[in-house]
Amino acid sequence: MLKQYIQEAIQGYQLPQETCSCGCGGCDVAPKLALLETKAPISEGLRYHIDNGISLQENVFRIGSKKYLQLFAEARMLNEWKTISLDENSKFLIENTDIGKFGIYEGKKVPLDIPKAIEEAEYQGKEVPIGKPKRGGSKAYYVYVMDGDKVKKVSFGSGGLRAKIKDPKARQAFAARHNCDQKKDRTTAGYWSCNLPRYAPALGLGPKMNTFW
Repeated sequence: MLKQYIQEAIQGYQLPQETCSCGCGGCDVAPKLALLETKAPISEGLRYHIDNGISLQENVFRIGSKKYLQLFAEARMLNEWKTISLDENSKFLIENTDIGKFGIYEGKKVPLDIPKAIEEAEYQGKEVPIGKPKRGGSKAYYVYVMDGDKVKKVSFGSGGLRAKIKDPKARQAFAARHNCDQKKDRTTAGYWSCNLPRYAPALGLGPKMNTFW
């Protein structure tokens, strides 16, 4: 009944188009988290994220907390009902992870796909950070990731990426050439090369860009 009520409430509603800040109307405007207004109630937490343009990736609640999981579950439900329009990062998390869902492990209900559940792990006898790209290594950058129950070091990128990251046309060409929208395996160099802009601040490449190339 609730789903039917929501669908009836938003029938014919058009999502407003966002204009560029310079007024030319031709700039590419990055999509933000936006909810189609309905009569259906939403949580205070989700409303806060929407009103402030905060991506689910930047969830304001503590990772793994009840409210953190509830926010993802709520956004996932609204996305399935097509009553919410998600920014690129939020959509990726909703469609490619199980955050907000639960499974049964050894007879207990446990949350799935909690990011950063493993902050550090041992690689060749030393503790290393997981999922945090750094400069150096055999190529321009490297990162440690979990590959099953083992730690894997992934080297990726070249010096040329540093120059291209601030050039919109170069980023678009790179994304098209390397099929970045299909790179979803975190254990591969391709994934990290395509997602380099997301980690720009940590690598000294400028401000964070919530997109792949």
